[in-house]
Amino acid sequence: MDIGQLRSALTGEINPALSNTDGNELASVLIVIYGKIPFIIMTEKSKNLKVHGGEISFPGGKWCEQDSDLLETAIRETKEELCLEIPREHVIGQLDDVITLNSRYRITPFVAILDVIPTLTANSEVESILHIPLESFLNTMSEDNLPEHRSIQEMYTFTFEKHNVWGASARMLKQINTLLSDKNLL
Repeated sequence: MDIGQLRSALTGEINPALSNTDGNELASVLIVIYGKIPFIIMTEKSKNLKVHGGEISFPGGKWCEQDSDLLETAIRETKEELCLEIPREHVIGQLDDVITLNSRYRITPFVAILDVIPTLTANSEVESILHIPLESFLNTMSEDNLPEHRSIQEMYTFTFEKHNVWGASARMLKQINTLLSDKNLL
């Protein structure tokens, strides 16, 4: 799988408008994929965070009133967390919203594909930045059978080195896995 095939498979409609009828807090993330042999960027959240501390996730966060839409939230949060500025025109698609089970966030995931990225610098919310080979990472998918994670029907885990990705981030990765499998890229 090369970056061109990936771009073709993940390009889609973008609708960053604010809409929430289920009472969950609005949030968004930016799934950044880069390189000729595609890598995906994820972060290990600081263990000091009150919500989702120590978890592996995509850069992003809660919508705030100065954000015009959810894409602006994802771009702003990515810049804050990683010192990575992504222009709106580099955002090529959007995945289905995912709801966190415990913190009750409705997360809108956006996808950006870049040829290269600059050196990234983590802020205090980020323990470490992970550069993960996308194809081999997606092939680690398995069902999450932990009883405390089974309150939703579709739960998955992905593994990179010593890190386990589960919950909302894993459900986003599952969407990418499905889109790429449907195009026979995995």
